[in-house]
Formats: sequence, C-alpha cells, structure tokens
Amino acid sequence: MGWLEALVLGLVQGFTEFLPISSSAHLRIVPELFNWPDRGSAVTAVLQLGTLVAAFIYFREDVARMLKALWIDCKKFRPGSTPDGSMVWKIAIGTIPVVVLGLTLKKQIENDFRNLYMVACAIIFFSVVLWFAERYSYQKVKKGVSLREERDISFKDAMIIGLFQTLALVPGASRSGVTITGGLCVGLNRSTATRFSFLLSLPAILGAGIYQLYKERHSLFAESDSTITLLFSLIVSGVIGYLSIAFMLNYLRKHTTYLFIIYRLILGVAILILLFQGVLV
Repeated sequence: MGWLEALVLGLVQGFTEFLPISSSAHLRIVPELFNWPDRGSAVTAVLQLGTLVAAFIYFREDVARMLKALWIDCKKFRPGSTPDGSMVWKIAIGTIPVVVLGLTLKKQIENDFRNLYMVACAIIFFSVVLWFAERYSYQKVKKGVSLREERDISFKDAMIIGLFQTLALVPGASRSGVTITGGLCVGLNRSTATRFSFLLSLPAILGAGIYQLYKERHSLFAESDSTITLLFSLIVSGVIGYLSIAFMLNYLRKHTTYLFIIYRLILGVAILILLFQGVLV
C-alpha cells in the first residue's frame, strides 16, 4: 500500500464509518475508481480499529462509567444493578447476533458479499429501508406519541437493534445506517438511536478488527513499509472518525437522515451505471 492509497483509504474509512452511508462499500468502490487492488475485508476490519479508537476516546466517560458498573455487577452477582450496568448488558445482548452470523457467514463476507452489484443493490435497498423508518418515526410524532430516550431502551430493543446490525455484514448496508434504522423502528428518538448505534458498534468492531489482525498478521505486516503505511492509514481514519462522530451526533439532533438517503440512492445508481458501462468490474 502506497502513501497516497493509505491516506485516501484512511480518509474514506474515517469519514464514512459513522455516517449511514457504509464505510465498507466505499472502501470497496474507491480502490476500483483509482485502479488500486481490492485490499479485502481484512484491511477493512483493521482500518476500522482506527475509528474504534476514536469512538472510545469520544465516549471515554461513558465507557469508564459502564466498565465501573460492570465491575460492580460482577461483585454483586446482579447484572444491571445500575443504569450504566444495564446498558453494558444491553450492548452485550445486542452484539450476540452479529457475532454468531459473522462467524457463520465468514467466507461469504470475505468473498461473495464484496461483489459490486451486491454492494450497489445493498446501498439502494437499505436507503429505502431507512427512509421507511424515518417516515414511521415521523408518523408517531405526528400522532402525538413521544419518542423514547436512552433510559427507555429495553433488552428487547437492544436485541432487535442487534438483529438489524447483522445486516451490516453486507457491504453497502452501513452499520450505523441499519442500527439507526432499528432504533427508529423500536420508537427511539433520532439522537438516542444514533448514540446507541455508536455504542453498540464498539464490541463488534473491536472483535472483527482483532480477529482479522491476528488472522492476516503475516500478510498485513510482511514488510516494514507496509506496516508503516497501514499504521498511517489507521491514524488518519481515527482523527477523521472522531470528527465524524461529533458531526453525526450534532447533525441528527436537529435533522433527519434524508441527506444521507439521497446520497446513497445517487451513489448506488451511479455504481450500477458504471458497472453496466464497464468502468467498474
């Protein structure tokens, strides 16, 4: 991986990881446009570690409180003895589906799911699903139903949103996109759905990144130059990822996800056109 490629991939990963537009899809598409080789799901997972560090730094106070609460729960042998402790177990339950399905479909994720036709269709399809979720949420507000906040998230909600997260195994779906969709569908307000989406992503990204880092360690770090450029890309993705988190949380407090839905539809159609014209393969 050259320095320019490392810079571009780091920027793409950092900018798109927490936006509901699919970082894995962009990391699949951008190299094609630059005529670079597809670095595969291993590099994608490792690059996500950069944005994971950014998320841990951004939510450091929340993570510290939850870890403290988890320790208290373990000492008392009583899960969910505090609100922070309860949140830890909700995140854990919400993570189970993506772990099980991720291990079950490992070969398909690394190969078949990276087909650009599938990526383009996923980008379009899940943008429509997100639009329906936005409409559903809007109709509830219109009828005078109060949307729920973080303290109202139940274990059932966490499991449902976790099931939505499994859809992100398909490049183009977007982890934040499908989990925000799930949050809106269970009646959370947009800000709460986004925040829970980011917290829920932490163990899944951490697990996938460490697994791929260990599995592909010989190829990823075969040469010192490759190691340096990969680390550079990680740092870039982390810095941009931190800014991306701040942007998303602030933006969705006052705005809908329609901007991202429109972008996804345009992107998906553009990819299909380029595929049909032979520009992308």
